Amino acid sequence: QNVVFEAGILVFHPENIEIGNDVYIGHYAILKGYYTNKMVIGDGTWIGQQCFFHSAGGLIIGRHVGIGPGVKIVTSSHNLDELDKPILHSSLRFAPVVIGDNSDLGVGAVILPGVQIGQGVQVGAGAVVVSDVEDYAVVVGVPAKVMRMRK
Repeated sequence: QNVVFEAGILVFHPENIEIGNDVYIGHYAILKGYYTNKMVIGDGTWIGQQCFFHSAGGLIIGRHVGIGPGVKIVTSSHNLDELDKPILHSSLRFAPVVIGDNSDLGVGAVILPGVQIGQGVQVGAGAVVVSDVEDYAVVVGVPAKVMRMRK
């Protein structure tokens, strides 16, 4: 109920996407569901324009999460150990991403496969998150590092 899809949004594999109530999805966002695993977007979440979410490995976005424009979340990567073939043709590795309730992802942040972001986390604009983030941390940079705690 009360879900807003702005113009130009692309949705792939909608059968594997669950969207809660009171969710806003901005212009030209791409929800790239996959034929396996789920993308779950919790109640009250706000997603800015031109975001890209890929849920091949599974993606759970909690409740009341703010996601700035241009944020990218990916749940798969190529296997870099297959030296006998181009990286493009190597097998994929899948790893879920979880974004905790009440968190905020700044403009242009990138969340890589396997990352779990705790509750109440602030991810700075342009940060690249490569490892788990504990509850109420503020992380910035490339790769993202804890700048301070919100507690």
